[in-house]
Parts: sequence; structure tokens; C-alpha cells
Amino acid sequence: MQKGKVSVNTENIFPIIKKFLYTDHEIFLRELISNAVDASNKLRVLAAKGEKTGKTDDLKITISLDKEAKTLTISDKGIGMTAEEIDKYINQIAFSGAEEFVEKFKDDQESANIIGHFGLGFYSAFMVADKVEIITKSYQKDTDAAHWVCEGTTDFKITKGKRKKRGTDIVLHINEDSAEFLEDAKINGLLNKYCKFLPIEIEFDEKVINNTNPLWKKNPSDLTDEDYIKFYEELYPFAEKPLFWIHLNVDYPFNLTGVLYFPKIKKDIDPNRNKIQLYSNQVFVTDNVEDIVPEYLMLLHGVIDSPDIPLNVSRSALQADGNVKKITGHISKKVADKLNELYKKDAKDFEDKWGSINLFVKYGMISDEKFYDRTKKICLMKDVDGKHTVLDQYVEDIRPNQTDKNDTTIALYASNLDDQYSFVQKAKDKGYNVLLMDEVIDNHFVSNIEQKLDKVMLKRVDADTIDKLIDKDEQSESVLSEDEVTKLKEAFENHVDGETFQVQTVTLSPNDDFITLTRSEWERRMSEMGNMGGMAMFGSMPEKYSLSVNSNHSLSKRVLEAKEDEQKELMHNALDLAKLAQNLLKGKELSEFIKRQEARL
Repeated sequence: MQKGKVSVNTENIFPIIKKFLYTDHEIFLRELISNAVDASNKLRVLAAKGEKTGKTDDLKITISLDKEAKTLTISDKGIGMTAEEIDKYINQIAFSGAEEFVEKFKDDQESANIIGHFGLGFYSAFMVADKVEIITKSYQKDTDAAHWVCEGTTDFKITKGKRKKRGTDIVLHINEDSAEFLEDAKINGLLNKYCKFLPIEIEFDEKVINNTNPLWKKNPSDLTDEDYIKFYEELYPFAEKPLFWIHLNVDYPFNLTGVLYFPKIKKDIDPNRNKIQLYSNQVFVTDNVEDIVPEYLMLLHGVIDSPDIPLNVSRSALQADGNVKKITGHISKKVADKLNELYKKDAKDFEDKWGSINLFVKYGMISDEKFYDRTKKICLMKDVDGKHTVLDQYVEDIRPNQTDKNDTTIALYASNLDDQYSFVQKAKDKGYNVLLMDEVIDNHFVSNIEQKLDKVMLKRVDADTIDKLIDKDEQSESVLSEDEVTKLKEAFENHVDGETFQVQTVTLSPNDDFITLTRSEWERRMSEMGNMGGMAMFGSMPEKYSLSVNSNHSLSKRVLEAKEDEQKELMHNALDLAKLAQNLLKGKELSEFIKRQEARL
């Protein structure tokens, strides 16, 4: 029998381990099963090299509960250990790592999951156990079994063991505070979360709970569409079928495998962003991958698996890691390549899918210069009649008819067809095309397009009168004299709140509206961006409108010729109609307007 005290300066390492891992204490099972998988895989490697004789096809990890004894046991048939190896790998190396762990992360509140980085994965067992036993026998011939016992202090004991066959049992004597880990349902849930795709069979309650050869580890050429859809249904049992997918398979200069799916995104449902599962050698790590997958691709679903991602370090270290940056860039490129492939293969089918994918494509184009360059040739612009055109071609198509006096091409768009119907019709009457841009991100996207394209501007159809939106310097003659136009303008300026409405006279067709209320493109964009967040100073700006009076409308003469009371009534009603067209007539004003109209019936 060997007794000893680990050589570590920190007198009581176990309470510190428990403190750091308190918020994520369930990972003990992941860590211990991962160790068992490593032990099994090492045996396979030795057998392949001829350094081990005998079968390796019996490898299995068994999880068992004894509720009376209050124990949880993880058993494997892997490489096993001798007493000397326990002393070396469990007592010495691990506690050396413990000392480094305590020193480096004693003040770091973000590092709740760093224990495995220092070889301390085994000691996570003490988060839930008062006492831990290792019962093990090495694969090497003529070696004795060993039995290690530690009761959560820096003291340990190693004696000769009774195990007859190679492998290791880790026996956890569960403490009172962690009694939940003696429940079948709890263990079954953790195994399904962390071990669902481990490469060694995991057995619990006499059932194998894992798929040892998941789809992402297979050769894409050996898989059918049905295989991918079946795997998607395995990951997300109640989800609609995905639109398409990407199979990742890289072994240089980093290792990365996985499958990313493009789900159908509905506007009326807030999409769940934590749908990409991160694995390391088939061990589940997290579904929070925001530091690995670009923000604009977080709406994708699926799996990524890489041993080259440092899983147990702080977020700042992760963001600075060279391999992580390469992996992030590769994922973005593969998505862009897939989009281009789909468009070239079947443009009509791509158009049909655009409604579900345009949100993240546009977000990516705004966020990532390289992604913009890779996807600009397949970025579709949809007009109000449902026709799709790629961005560059759309600009060329409208250039002859929608270029203003300053040689700037103006793309008109609507964000709400019902609210902006009359403005859309006026634009179409002029022969102009109008885009439909009704995604939440489109306000930022139009600004991004203007920055990228030379002498191109986008204007919402209700941002001004149509002749001013695309100003071709074509002046219509006013039926009113210059003095009458001035009086008309002054009459309205005296009638409205100057803080809210800026009055101007315009010479339009007599058939156009008498009064048009519009809000400037720039001011509305700033306000909407502010309301979306990050620009509070703009979001709180008071709304201001241009009040355009058509001096060629028949009501212009009537206003000028009317007596004071009648003039006020005419202007009041005309202004209310203009507000009604812009959904600005509400509450008391709307109620009073309705009563006035009823009185005329």
C-alpha cells in the first residue's frame, strides 16, 4: 500500500475547484466519460501499431447507478493504468496543473469551464462526490490491478486492486448536495446532451445511448439528401425540413468537420440563435458558438467539430486565437461558396429560397467585407411585383429611367406595401420600378449598398414627392402667380406647427394630391436605426415632416379665395387627409376627423 500527500502549495485545492465550477458542475460526467473514451481510443492505436494483442472490438463505456450505496460508476475497457501511472498522471501532473489553475484564474469570473485545460478533468468528480475511487488494470502483461482512493483532501491511498480484466472503473460516492445525479432521468439527460455522438459505445440502463459514427464524420460522397434530412430530424425533431446544407471537412491547416443547415426563417417567429452545437472529437461542448461562428451565421443550425478550438480558455483568448480566426473565416467562405453554387445551379429555386435566407445574407454583407465581395453577385433585389434581380443587374436596369440631374441612379423602395400604396402607385405611374425592402435589417442594408456602389442612392417612396425623389430638373409651370404661391405657403405656415411641419409649394399635375406629407430619407433612417439600438440620440429625435402643397391643384385657388373660417376648415381637412395617408392621424384627431365627415353626410 502507498500513502502520500500531493505536492501542491495550495493546501486545499478541492473547495477551489468546486467554487470555480459551481455554475457548470454537470460537466463532471462529460470530463470522466471523455477520459474513458481517450483510454479506449489509445488501446485501438496500440493495437493498430502491433503493441497490443487481443481484441479491441469489445470496447464499451458503461454508466451505472447504485442508489443504495449512493454511487455513480463510469467503467471502460480501455488502456487501464498501473499504480505507478496513477501516481504519475493523477497525483503529480494533475495537481501541478491545479496549482497553475488557481494562480492564473483565481480572479477570473469568466473561466467556469477551464479545468480540463490544466489536466484537471478527472478532479471535476469532486464537485459532486465526497469520495472517489479508481479501480483499474493496465493492458500490459504481468501488471497488478490498482485501487486509488481520495476523500476530497490532498491525501490519497493506492492499494493493490482486484480487477481481473483491463480497463478502469471510476466510482463516485455522490454527496448529499448532488443527490440529483443518482436519478436515472438526470443521468440520461446528461448523456444525451454531452455524449450523444461519442465514438465509443456508451451504455446506460442496458441501452446504448449514442451514435458512434455521426453523419458529419462520414464522406459526403457516400451520403444522400435523405441522410442529411434524417440527421437534421435527429438533431431537431420538431423542426421543418431545412432548405439546404453544407458539409464541412477540413484537415489542413486546421481540423474541422461538421454540417451546417439553412433553416426556414419566418418573420413572425423570433429565431433561436443557439442551434449550432460545438463538439471536440465528438464530445459535446456547448451550443453557444458566437466566438467561433460569425454573428450573421448564428441563425444556421447544425454541428461543428474541431479539436483545434481551445475549449477551456476565456472568451478574450478564444477571440484572439489564430486557429479560431481561420475556422471562422473558412465557415464564412464555405457558406458564400454554397450560395453561389446554388444560384448558378438553379436561379429560380434560389429565388424561391431567398425569402428565408436573405436576412442572414444581408447581415453578412453589412458585417463582413469578404462576405460582401463573395455574395454580391447573388444578392437578389425583389421589387413590389415579386420580380427578383441580382444587385448589379438591377442597378443597370433602372439606370436609364431613374437617374437624376446629378447623374445619380435612384433606387426607390417600399417597406410596407399597404401603408405606402399610394406612393408606390405614383412611382409606377412614372414608369419607375420600386423595390420591396421589408426586412428588419433593410434600413442598414440600404445604407451599406450606397457606400459600396458608386453614384447610387436608395430612397423610400414616401420620403418626398415623386418628382423630387428623382429630380430630373423638369419644372412644371404653376397656374398661380408668384405672389399667389407665396400667400398659399404663408397660409399653411400660419396654420400648422412649424416645429413639426416644414411647408413647401410644388408644381405638380392638377391630378396629383393637394397635400403630401413626407419625412426625409436621412432623418427617418437615423431614427429607425436609433430605435433598433446603439444610436439612442437619433432614436429620440422629434419627428419632422415636409408638407408639400401642390399649387396646381384646384383646391389651391379655393384656399386663396376663401374667407378666414372656410380657409382654415379647408386646410384642416386637407391636412387630416394627408396625415391619414401616412397613418399619422390617430387618437383624438382621428375621432374628430370622422365626426366632421359624418356631419357632412
